[in-house]
Amino acid sequence: MASAAALVLAYALHRLVGLSGVGYLYLAAVFLLPAVWSAGRLEASSGRKDPSIVVIDEVVGQWVALAGVASHNWLGWLGAFLLFRLLDIWKAPPARQLEKLRGGWGIVVDDIIAGAYAALALHLAGRLNLY
Repeated sequence: MASAAALVLAYALHRLVGLSGVGYLYLAAVFLLPAVWSAGRLEASSGRKDPSIVVIDEVVGQWVALAGVASHNWLGWLGAFLLFRLLDIWKAPPARQLEKLRGGWGIVVDDIIAGAYAALALHLAGRLNLY
């Protein structure tokens, strides 16, 4: 749900102020340290590793994925959502290894890696006019 909410917010920002591409990376960068801090605090207070109630990592990762969208049409947005979710679940290297970092870094960085892989795939698909 957090990835979908991140898409809704990003779409609103795209429509209202024309945010796209590198703008999504700036947005993710602005939220990176607060995400790491809050995820780490919640992990410490819950006593569980990467508790499922932490969702800010999904938001930041989804925004990274959106940075690769070449055409802001429904296919690009759907592709960003599906690719990010798939890659976040799969945890391709080095995401799985980085997930082991301490505190909030381990919670957030693996989602950034998944977002980066999705952004790269979307960028390449856009260059090939696949959407």
